[in-house]
Amino acid sequence: MDGQPRYPAGPAAGQFMARTPSGLFPSGPPRRPTWREPHPVTGSGVAAGGALAAAWLVLFGLLGRGVSGYAWWTVIAGVVAWLAALGLVRYGDRGVGTGVAIVTAGGWSIAFAIVVVRWATSADWPMW
Repeated sequence: MDGQPRYPAGPAAGQFMARTPSGLFPSGPPRRPTWREPHPVTGSGVAAGGALAAAWLVLFGLLGRGVSGYAWWTVIAGVVAWLAALGLVRYGDRGVGTGVAIVTAGGWSIAFAIVVVRWATSADWPMW
């Protein structure tokens, strides 16, 4: 040998060889600080967003005078609500944004079902 240690060099006698724990068993506090989000998703936030979105869609749906008007007002109100939900998810309370998005999708589904039922019963497309 030329005086160089073999690869990998083992620890010297009495030295502790550091290992990274697997995470299966907690070995104490983390070495780095943990980040906590300022607005965690909670059930009350999702419920509040859902209630606000439902009221929003009902108010806009009442502006329509027939199936066509109801459907178009619901689509317009839903687009505005989803834009607000995107803003909330990105910059505000993610729970409220999630509730708004879920209820808006449900409102669109109801409007679609009403249009399809009218179309099936009258054989005339009600949207134009």
